[in-house]
Amino acid sequence: MFTFVFALALAAMVVTKLWLAARQIRHVRAHRDSVPSRFATTIPLTSHQRAADYTVALTRLAIAETLVGALLLLVLTLGGGIAALDALTLGWFGRGIGQQLALIASVLVISGIVDLPFDYARHFVIEERFGFNRMTRRLFFLDGLKSLVLGAAFGLPLIALVLWLMARAGQAWWLYAWLAWMVFSLAALVLFPTVIAPLFNKFEPLADASLRERIDRLLVRCGFRSKGLFVMDGSRRSAHGNAYFTGFGAAKRIVFFDTLLARLNGDEIEAVLAHELGHFKHRHLIKRLTTLFGLSLALLALLGWLSTTAWFYAGLHAVSAPVADAMAAGARDGLSPLVGHEGLALLLFFLALPVFTFFLGPIGAMTSRRHEFEADAFAASQTNPNDLVSALVKLYQDNASTLTPDPLYTAFYYSHPPAPERIGRLAGAA
Repeated sequence: MFTFVFALALAAMVVTKLWLAARQIRHVRAHRDSVPSRFATTIPLTSHQRAADYTVALTRLAIAETLVGALLLLVLTLGGGIAALDALTLGWFGRGIGQQLALIASVLVISGIVDLPFDYARHFVIEERFGFNRMTRRLFFLDGLKSLVLGAAFGLPLIALVLWLMARAGQAWWLYAWLAWMVFSLAALVLFPTVIAPLFNKFEPLADASLRERIDRLLVRCGFRSKGLFVMDGSRRSAHGNAYFTGFGAAKRIVFFDTLLARLNGDEIEAVLAHELGHFKHRHLIKRLTTLFGLSLALLALLGWLSTTAWFYAGLHAVSAPVADAMAAGARDGLSPLVGHEGLALLLFFLALPVFTFFLGPIGAMTSRRHEFEADAFAASQTNPNDLVSALVKLYQDNASTLTPDPLYTAFYYSHPPAPERIGRLAGAA
């Protein structure tokens, strides 16, 4: 029964993703030859058409990723791929945490290999064609290698701890695992600015004294303290521009892409920063972390229950029929199917989870868009709203962001409000 439910949910997710992508392509192409009236005097038709073509190209790549990703998931689960990898690693390592780590790592490596051509095409075909890519192929593969090493250095010990807890901490293992994951997540937020991010980019203190002074005045006005203002060499990889806060607690930093500073004037930079400060003022990070931790606790509790049911493993074809029968018999005798299969349980759960939670995505996207509106309103109260409008229009043009996304596609995927809605609200506040 669970096999049928999983296959139906996967089919529904894939069909919906393809339908939404088709809607996005049709809607963007239908409005390609006319700049929305609100932007008619600020964005040329050629830039609008470039943004439409860029959006269509990315969406087509996403369609291919969806189909290949679904096929890989089917091969790993209902196709018996995970069962085969489990048997293979069992022969190599014997039953234990080492074997289960090898199983999880092998699936992650396979997924990474499958994703690699899409990442390569995104940078060296699409981004290259539209003039955004500044990354060399050497840097692309070096970044991938660094990410792999970091993932192994930080991720494998955490997974090993969770597997140990699953095997040794009793029925409440999921609660201890949640506490471990929460500590790990908070530590990562603190370490990211000073330990992890510098492995990929150079960060230098903001050198422009006049800009630094006006930013300091804004920070004082907004009651914000940081460990400094930094400029990141984003131009080393891309022509896209951005600014962001990073870190947590006393380790907070403000980071500007060098591409952003090269494009915006002082008033516009201050307005963009005021928007980011709006997220801080409204405690959006705290709210998101609280929501994330609450959801993760519920999901780990769900995994705690699913891992004790034989049909969970058998339904996803992760074990052979004789093993499934033995697990079911053990469950009837009061034995947990989890014993000896902790890695399988963890792996299957996180592979299947996106299939069943996909249709909850619009809730998170809607919340994120509401937070962006709140941050915009705060920026409008601290700076001239027209400066933020001017900055956003430049960023929309420079980043080739479409001004005419499909409304339903937006509802599912957009974490930021579409340009007409966002600019419209800011214009009303001016």
